[in-house]
Amino acid sequence: MPDLPPRIAVTPDDIERVVARFYARTRVHPVLRPIFSAHVTDWPAHEAKIVRFWRGAILGEPGYDGSPMLAHRRAGNVLPEHFAVWLGLFDTVLRETLPPGPAEQWSALAHRLGRGLRLGVEDLGRRAGEVPRLG
Repeated sequence: MPDLPPRIAVTPDDIERVVARFYARTRVHPVLRPIFSAHVTDWPAHEAKIVRFWRGAILGEPGYDGSPMLAHRRAGNVLPEHFAVWLGLFDTVLRETLPPGPAEQWSALAHRLGRGLRLGVEDLGRRAGEVPRLG
C-alpha cells in the first residue's frame, strides 16, 4: 500500500512541540490541572502516549493503543463543560506553535474528537430512557 500524505501538514516534531506546550500549560491551569493531576502520575509517559495518538490521527502512523472514550468516561472527574476549556487552551497552543493553515486544520480535528468525547461523557449522566442531547 502506498504511503498516504498526512491529513494535516505537520511533522512529528510539530506534534511533540504542541503536546509539550499544551501539557506544560495544563499543569498550571486552574481548571484542567486538578483533573489531570488526579490521573497522570508520569507526565513524560502520558505525553508520549498522546504524541502517539496524534501521530496516528494526523500522520497515519501506528503505535497508539488506547481508547480515549473509555479513558474519559472512566476518569470520573471529567465533565462535559471541561471540553470547551480543554479545546480553548489547545487552540491557543496550536495558534502560537503552528502556521495558520495547519493550526486551523488540527483545531478542527480536535474539536470533532472533543465533541465525540463530550457526548460520551454526557451520556454517563443520562438517566435510562432519557433522550440523548446531540448538539
